[in-house]
Amino acid sequence: MPKQISDNLFVLIKSLSQSEKRHFKLYVNRLLINSEAKFLQLFDFLDKAKIYNEVDILNAKIVTKQQLSNLKAHLYKQILVSLRMNPVNQNTRINIREQLDFATILYHKGLYKQSLSILDKAKQIAIDHEEKNIAYEIVELEKVIESQYITRSEVGRATILAQESKELSKNNVLASKLSNISLQLYAYMLKNGYAKNELERERITAYFKNNLPSLDQKKLGFREKLWFYKANLWYNFLIQDFVACFKFSKKWVDLFYTNPKMIFLNPVWFIKGNSYFLECLYFVKHQQQFEVYFKRFKEIITQSEFPKNDNLVSLQFLCNANATINFCFLTGNFNEGIYLINNILINIKKNENRIDQHHVMVLYYKIGCLYFGVDDYKNCIFYLKKIIENTKLSMREDLMCFARVLSLIAHYDAGLDNDLDNQAKSTFSFLLKMNELHEVQREMLLFLRNIENFYPLELKSEFKKLHSKLIVLEKKPFENRAFLYLDVISWLESKIENRPIGEIIREKYKKNLR
Repeated sequence: MPKQISDNLFVLIKSLSQSEKRHFKLYVNRLLINSEAKFLQLFDFLDKAKIYNEVDILNAKIVTKQQLSNLKAHLYKQILVSLRMNPVNQNTRINIREQLDFATILYHKGLYKQSLSILDKAKQIAIDHEEKNIAYEIVELEKVIESQYITRSEVGRATILAQESKELSKNNVLASKLSNISLQLYAYMLKNGYAKNELERERITAYFKNNLPSLDQKKLGFREKLWFYKANLWYNFLIQDFVACFKFSKKWVDLFYTNPKMIFLNPVWFIKGNSYFLECLYFVKHQQQFEVYFKRFKEIITQSEFPKNDNLVSLQFLCNANATINFCFLTGNFNEGIYLINNILINIKKNENRIDQHHVMVLYYKIGCLYFGVDDYKNCIFYLKKIIENTKLSMREDLMCFARVLSLIAHYDAGLDNDLDNQAKSTFSFLLKMNELHEVQREMLLFLRNIENFYPLELKSEFKKLHSKLIVLEKKPFENRAFLYLDVISWLESKIENRPIGEIIREKYKKNLR
């Protein structure tokens, strides 16, 4: 059987909708000569193929082996041009850049006044829509034309352009600095998770303060505010100040709601902002606000004018899946979450080329927690195993660590405790290696290692002892993150009271609503 390999051209063709394929055919057939073009034959062949196999392509006599690479490159380019011309993919940003291209062509033809007229209109649209990078490019081209002294423009035009260029450059530099900090902190979060101790928190704080540019928040535009809120959000995520995370993620979301046109111009950041805000609401246990903002978010993205493309579909899926599962955790309605799992798995497969492994593993962990909440330990262990055995995952070390701890608990609850001591020792070694062995994990592992030695009549008493220890640890700054991944306290209470964990959490949820 031929080895199935990934190919960029093949993946691109398979991502096309029927409408996009139809538009591509109309585009390439605009000249009669293209009707028999080899690249169109290659397109049809790959469109029908189930997997990418170069041997099959060569056997179809479409092209020789020597020509295949160039033909694929040409077809890839033609598809991209077609997609760019497709009205479905048109937006303000693309339209502005198209006007800049038109103006550049006119300039090269020596039609300077026509070029300047287009540039002036495009610049105003760019500034109105906070597209300051493109606006800066437009101003720079205006300066080139004006510097030739042939347009006889009004007096002071050079000064105006110089001032516009200076202001746009200043804003772009500020946005770039803020985006750099945000990206670095986000990358750190993906790799390491939350700060593990005071030294790490001090190092993160020092980096943040040393790299945060001086600014006046009142003078920031939409884009600069957005990056400022992002940077602060990731900083506070890392140091586990979830109240501040709530504050800045709310500012992020409200920034869009107070500038509605930006929702449709920057849909990616609207979705991401809501995703982080809903996660923060989960962390701080604000159930009512969670419901209100989640409902509002879903109403916006289902509006007919909200942009639609494959990237947005995958982002909406991730936001909806994570938020819906988190709400099940908040309310203790694990059974409701179980009904979502099949649809989530279908969408993971459907969007596998657009969702990275990190986000997939997070969903697997949450699915494992859902099964744990309904006492389905077999499926819980199955999905946690996907994380534990994923040797290619080099991000979120804390996620891998907590997957092991929860797997141990699931093995115990499932009665699969014959080798529990060795599993606990293995997990102990892994956590030490990852520098993740904190007091919560230590207490949990020691308890599970010794559980075989307890007499049945002693178990409830031992659960109570562990519960008392963890209640204290829950209030410690660098220990409470353990409870974000698994509600160990509620699990212990379910053992002590001999009741389902979902019932315990539902009672707490109702109590918080009062």
